[in-house]
Parts: sequence; C-alpha cells; structure tokens
Amino acid sequence: MVTSACAHAHGGMVDLSVYDRTEGRRLPVYWHEGRAYVAGKPGNEYQVTLRSRQSQDVLAVVSVDGVNVITGQTAEPSQSGYVLSPRGGLDILGWRKSLSQTAAFYFTALPDSYAARTGRPDDVGVIGIALFRRKVEPVPQPQPYGQGAPAARAESRADDRLGTGHGRQEYSPATRVTFERATSAPAEVVTLYYDSHANLLARGIIRDPVRVAPRPFPGFVPDPAG
Repeated sequence: MVTSACAHAHGGMVDLSVYDRTEGRRLPVYWHEGRAYVAGKPGNEYQVTLRSRQSQDVLAVVSVDGVNVITGQTAEPSQSGYVLSPRGGLDILGWRKSLSQTAAFYFTALPDSYAARTGRPDDVGVIGIALFRRKVEPVPQPQPYGQGAPAARAESRADDRLGTGHGRQEYSPATRVTFERATSAPAEVVTLYYDSHANLLARGIIRDPVRVAPRPFPGFVPDPAG
C-alpha cells in the first residue's frame, strides 16, 4: 500500500527529515508497508534535519548507510551522538571530520558511497537515529550534556542503489560535552530509507501521478482573444 507523501518521518521523541541543499527543498517522505522513504537525486548535496519534541535534552546517535556520522565507525547505539536542546533542532550537513569541519553528504551511486569505499556496502540506503533520554540526578545540580558527543544547539540491482558520498569539507562547528544516558538501550529508534526516484518507482514505493489522456473533442470553439 502506498500513501501520500508527507514532510518527515515522525518519531515520538524526534522528527527526522532530509533537506536537498542543491535544490533548496525538503524531500517528501513516502510511506510503504510501514517504512518511510525519500527519493534522492544523484549528485545533490543533502542534510539530515532533526527536530526534538521533548522538553529535556535528548542524545541522538545518527547513522547514514550503517556508519556513525561522527566517528565513522560501523554504527552502534552505544556510540557518540549529537545532543538536541529541549524542543530544539539540528541540521547535520555531513560526516564529522573535526569539531569545526564536516564532509558534505551527497547522493551518489553505491560504489562511490562512503560506506562502500570503506568496505561496508551492506546497509547503504538508510538513515537512522537512536534516541536516549538524559539520566535525572536525584539531587538538583548543574546538568551536564552528552557523553563524548559533539553537541550543536540550535527491486533493482544492488549496484544501482543510491548511497551517500564523502563530499567537500565545510565549516560546521560543534562542541564536546558529556551526557549520562538514562538507559543503555535507546528509548526510540527512527528510520528513514532512501533511493533514487527511478528505483522507488520500480519497487512500487512511488507511483506515477494519474495522467488524463488528451481529448480529441474537448468542447466547443471559444471566441478568439480581442
């Protein structure tokens, strides 16, 4: 079953969306059999956008193509992530290279993806966030933020699949903070799949709009202008 497109993948704690930086638009999300998908255009740069629904800080461990976007490790929920302020948002522009630089995300063919070029092609085509609440201290005191986490406030052939490349480096500042998790397991995981428009169309995830056939006899002859 295919439903109409919406703006983001809803989470109970955080909403996840993808913004095409090349075309200047948020990609619509298509729901198919309980999964959320976006259609990327090869060569276009994009960013991952998170919007918190929580009234307290949230730690988001973010993976693209099965790779942690901060450390470059094969992603695990226990790894470093980004801290979201209460009701705050965060735009993740690329793979973090330092506390001041990221390498831009861009849509590309699977063999050119960062995951494939580092020997990890199996999970190409998915963006995920593992979300953690902050541990509440029994005695009121100044609250620390994220553990080892930079915090920014604010069926086609396998080789035809779309992946995410390691692009140009750009300024994208973050600071290192601490965050004590309330639980060892994520409170929530939000997942967003992506592929090219052609592949999603071939898989039945996106359907062509209904086209009205041209009519040979559309009506009577109108008066000319003027």
